[in-house]
Amino acid sequence: MQDNSYDTDFYAWANAQAELLRTGNLQQADIEHIAEEIESLGKGELRELENRLAVLFTHLLEWRFQPTHRSRSWELTVKEQRRRLRRHLAQNPSLKSKLPQAREDAYGDAVLEAARQTGLAEDAFPIDCPFSVEQTLDDTWWPA
Repeated sequence: MQDNSYDTDFYAWANAQAELLRTGNLQQADIEHIAEEIESLGKGELRELENRLAVLFTHLLEWRFQPTHRSRSWELTVKEQRRRLRRHLAQNPSLKSKLPQAREDAYGDAVLEAARQTGLAEDAFPIDCPFSVEQTLDDTWWPA
């Protein structure tokens, strides 16, 4: 008997489905919704990659376009974001194949945020991402 609480009590539904899967009662499991939720988890990991890249690109753009505002705190924020990004990729190695598109998508967001934070016009920043994936992840590389 399928638990119909997916739309009304997700927590109860999730626990019931987990128990059905653990006990091998696949006939009773809500397979369609389980599949949707698993796909959603994967999309969440991709969003996390894009968000991490956007934050890092924002700081790298600020570093490049506001050299007089550079500080130790800013440097440590870039290093932290690089660590978090590398860790996320290590935990989700298949996301590496998504890096080119994620880089492109994240860069557009980063330009908007960098413009907001610096007060510079959006067109003050390059149209295309000037940072390679390798540079982005390299703790020793800093934009000129």
